[in-house]
Amino acid sequence: MNIHVPIVVVERAELSASQHELLEQAIGALGHAHAPYSRFRVAAAVRLADGQIVTGTNQENASYPIGICAERVALSAVNSIAPGARVLEMAVTYRPSNGTGHAPLAPCGMCRQALVEQHVRQNAALGLVLAAESGPVWLVESASDLLPLAFTPSDLD
Repeated sequence: MNIHVPIVVVERAELSASQHELLEQAIGALGHAHAPYSRFRVAAAVRLADGQIVTGTNQENASYPIGICAERVALSAVNSIAPGARVLEMAVTYRPSNGTGHAPLAPCGMCRQALVEQHVRQNAALGLVLAAESGPVWLVESASDLLPLAFTPSDLD
């Protein structure tokens, strides 16, 4: 079996106005991250079908296992304040402890699973815009592509 993850690498100037705005919202939220232990700040911004943008940031805790990633904070916020809303796209960015990152990073495994669950929940794919504060951008048409052998609710039947 061959598994292919379709990622398109673009320069910022090639982003649509909507993607650029979403990424800028994520970058703007980096200052809200609570990362006193790793000093690795992550922010996510999601655009809902009605155009609303909701952000989330990583929230660390002295008891490391109970921290939560920015992607899951954003999805939880959406599903709490706008139950049933469709997430069209999510931008994710980060700021490492040594300054500014220059290369995109993909969500962790737990966040990939949460993104698959959102896809199933809304019965529609959601795209990803992955970038550091500068440098190239990775575009992923469907976040579910990052977890090709995902465990889904249908596996529970």
